[in-house]
Amino acid sequence: MSITQEIENKLREAFAPSRLEVVDDSESHRGHGGYQEGGESHFNVAISAPVFADMSRIQRHRAVHAAIGPDLIGRIHALALEISA
Repeated sequence: MSITQEIENKLREAFAPSRLEVVDDSESHRGHGGYQEGGESHFNVAISAPVFADMSRIQRHRAVHAAIGPDLIGRIHALALEISA
């Protein structure tokens, strides 16, 4: 299973989002730090779920990182998040 799919599965399971987009943006970082041949190093995630309504920006980011988990977070270089309720 791809890292993209793993991220998507974990976020769907944790938050039942109304909107979820996980984009592997690795190719646009070719030649930059953390780039790895074959991609799956840089990701953009846009997620919307009611559970985020009463959370601060930092709480939302922490919740997403916790849902993805340290093992998977450790396998990627960059994770850009757009989180809304």
